[in-house]
Amino acid sequence: MRAPELRGRRWLNTGGRDLSLAQLRGKIVLLDFWTFCCVNCLRVLDELRELEERYADVLVTVGVHSPKFLHEADPVAVDAAVERYGVHHPVLDDPQLVTWDAYAARAWPTLVVVDPRGYVVAQMSGEGHAHGLAVLVEELIAEHADVLHRGGGPYVAPPEPETALRFPGKVIALPREDGRGGTFLVSDTAHHQLVELEADLATVRRRIGTGERGLVDGSEARFAEPQGLALLPDGDVVVADSVNHALRRVHLADGSVTTVAGTGDQLRDRVEVGGTADELSTPWDVVWWDGRVVVAMAGNHQLWTWDPATGATAVLAGTTNEGLRDGAPREAFFAQPSGLATSTPRVGGPASRHGSMLWIADAETSALRSMTAAPGVGAAVTTAVGQGLFDFGHRDGEAEKALLQHPLGVAVLPDGSVAIADTYNGAVRRYDPVTRTVGTLASDLAEPSDLLVDGDTLIVVESAAHRLVRVPIPASTLVEGGAHQVRRAPTDLSPGLLDLRIAFTPPTGQHLDTRFGDPTQLTVAASPPELLVAGTGTATGLARELVFGEVTEGVLQISVAAAACDEGDGVFAACHRYQQDWGIPVRLVPGAPGELTLDLRAVQ
Repeated sequence: MRAPELRGRRWLNTGGRDLSLAQLRGKIVLLDFWTFCCVNCLRVLDELRELEERYADVLVTVGVHSPKFLHEADPVAVDAAVERYGVHHPVLDDPQLVTWDAYAARAWPTLVVVDPRGYVVAQMSGEGHAHGLAVLVEELIAEHADVLHRGGGPYVAPPEPETALRFPGKVIALPREDGRGGTFLVSDTAHHQLVELEADLATVRRRIGTGERGLVDGSEARFAEPQGLALLPDGDVVVADSVNHALRRVHLADGSVTTVAGTGDQLRDRVEVGGTADELSTPWDVVWWDGRVVVAMAGNHQLWTWDPATGATAVLAGTTNEGLRDGAPREAFFAQPSGLATSTPRVGGPASRHGSMLWIADAETSALRSMTAAPGVGAAVTTAVGQGLFDFGHRDGEAEKALLQHPLGVAVLPDGSVAIADTYNGAVRRYDPVTRTVGTLASDLAEPSDLLVDGDTLIVVESAAHRLVRVPIPASTLVEGGAHQVRRAPTDLSPGLLDLRIAFTPPTGQHLDTRFGDPTQLTVAASPPELLVAGTGTATGLARELVFGEVTEGVLQISVAAAACDEGDGVFAACHRYQQDWGIPVRLVPGAPGELTLDLRAVQ
């Protein structure tokens, strides 16, 4: 079909100029539908960098920012995200999802390819499509040589900002020894460095890392958007180096860096609880707990551990399915866990054999979760605050009804309650595990991403303001606030039987390798669960029959993975994992379609 026009609120990275598809005629156009809360979207931004550079004279990438959370529709927040994540192509700000709807996008991220004559030739969801896109671009160059316009594109770089910190992520206090008493170590995420700050939180004592994006060890180390930090018992620091998919160890005495886990490549395989792999997937935070480092593996929705004594990594909890489900570690669902803290519960509060609790800021479910080290009875993973992937807001009161909005940090207060960096609400919230209530400690902050208790004050990493601030730990207040849901038009489907199909065509040069069994996996769930009476669960295959119940509105939660291998190399062929999660609002209407087809990778 002919590509619909690109319409939204405004354009970024174009020097103030609006763009149209007519202006881009003669170029291959790649539309990237993304939102800045989505870790899969952020990884696609990195996947596309090499492709954009290789085909700079014929390919124009256009980001279409389509918000999930209310905060992501704020134009100031969109500006910050484009800078924070180094987006070097034009971006259409589409807060009302006008272009999203015009292209029938259903998932973040979605990629659409428009040929030089203005026709849509491919649409695909999820990540891992760089190889297939390169093959398609080569085919389009050959097919449309007569109309192809070579040369520069419409991207105009914005002016470079100058601040001491740039979108800092996490902070820890350093030990009071070796002349370093009272200082703090901050991950200066957008500068790809670590910064040691004096007690005033402004004076820079030293920087660790050159400031250039990369994966280099030694005294001239390079990081790529470092996030979480944890102090080890021997005085070293472990760093969650998010875009490098690695854990780095920093020797504070001389600032030298070594890589202790991860290869630099993203893990794309599903790993069960207790299992391990050489690769990691977007580690976002780290904390010392129960004799090991726990890693919030945001990229595959799990918690992992790393043992500094042996160097071994292992999955602690989570199935890799994205969602909100409590239970034993091998049954729990997480959704971009992004903040970690530990506590010793008060009398009357939850406890474990070791008397310690792990608290988790589970960003995409807007939830505060907890885990016991060795539960005697009941679930190992529980939810303190949060409703699921599609409900969020700023509402205090009873924890079962309270709402957060994409929290990224958590800390334990002196009284045993838990402070939450409620990032997209610009607030610090407080959860009391004894009374099971939620209050607000501070508001009007610029995307707080981490918290640290320092005496009777709370240090807040105010990421979008590029600074750290101290606030007294006050009594919490109650905010009535509103409740919100993800804003997307529902898909009308017929009651009763639904034929679900996932369209997946491996790119040229790859094939589904069935020698060792079916290389696909499909997981289906529903919110509320009563929406479906049959067809839920995980099994192989890319098609399934679902049966709706009496509930007439809800959300279908669908997760798919498929492995395709390169042609021609037998058992040693490289294989590639394609995966995507969908949360599709549905409305049951008699006479509506009785089938639903979703594109993992489909050529039109």
